[in-house]
Amino acid sequence: MVGVFRRSLSFNPSRPSPKQPISHHTRSISLPCRSHPLISQLRDKITDLHSWSEATTSSRTSAWLCDGLSRLRDLHDCLEDILQLPQTQESLRRQPHSVEKLLEDFLRFVDVYGIFQTSILALKEEQSAAQVAIRKRDESKTALCLKARKRTAKEMRKLVATVRCIERLASPVVSVGDAELADAIGEVVEATVTVSVELFNGIAVSLGPKKSSAWSYIGLIRLKKKAKKVNYVNVISEEGIKEFEEVGTECLVGLRKKSDEEIRKASMKMRELETCIGGIENGGERIFRSLINARVSLLNSLTQ
Repeated sequence: MVGVFRRSLSFNPSRPSPKQPISHHTRSISLPCRSHPLISQLRDKITDLHSWSEATTSSRTSAWLCDGLSRLRDLHDCLEDILQLPQTQESLRRQPHSVEKLLEDFLRFVDVYGIFQTSILALKEEQSAAQVAIRKRDESKTALCLKARKRTAKEMRKLVATVRCIERLASPVVSVGDAELADAIGEVVEATVTVSVELFNGIAVSLGPKKSSAWSYIGLIRLKKKAKKVNYVNVISEEGIKEFEEVGTECLVGLRKKSDEEIRKASMKMRELETCIGGIENGGERIFRSLINARVSLLNSLTQ
């Protein structure tokens, strides 16, 4: 998407040929030639997100995930500030068709995070019920939690596919006022895809059925080939989130045979996981709101 911006947009209005007389005065309404401080700040935040996404496997914890969501929210807040600049509003207003395409992309993100919030809330409620069931050694109730975990993993896989579709079908904007602004918006969309895939896929891998190393190797090769065809930003990782993986099926089955100490440890892990899920839920809610705000700012450029 960014590549299209660079080919299609120019930062300054085109200059008339020396051989042609200037019949009228042309006034530029794009951002000034010197980079706007807010765009420079936005690029710094994108660089921070790139560093975050390159974290090692051992760093893939719920805290790492929440940190990524926080950085993405800050990025969107910065984008919203840029979109509210009078120069930006005027620039976007001159490209209504392009803005409408961007509105569609942001609407897809809003829908995805709305589904995510519903799914993660349901999982948190099942986790709370399972804590009570563990103390009572009620395996019929913990079985419901296991089903909820599988259901959540399946839903997260669907969200990964949806986000990847947004990346593949992201509207190639012909022009959005000036090249720097267009590049900035394109990089925000790509960063949103990157963090979203890490979030949804990390949970899906942690809660879903484990695959053999041979299957993972074959799957990774296929993903790399697919990534080359559609120019994906990242290949999907098969690494889960530490706290989710620590609370496995063994914590929820065979409760009547467990000792009191084992029950206590299982309950403690469940409480810790519930806290982690709550943090991720809050992070997702903030992203959901920031996406709505950014979309409203884009919409305002067409209506004001």
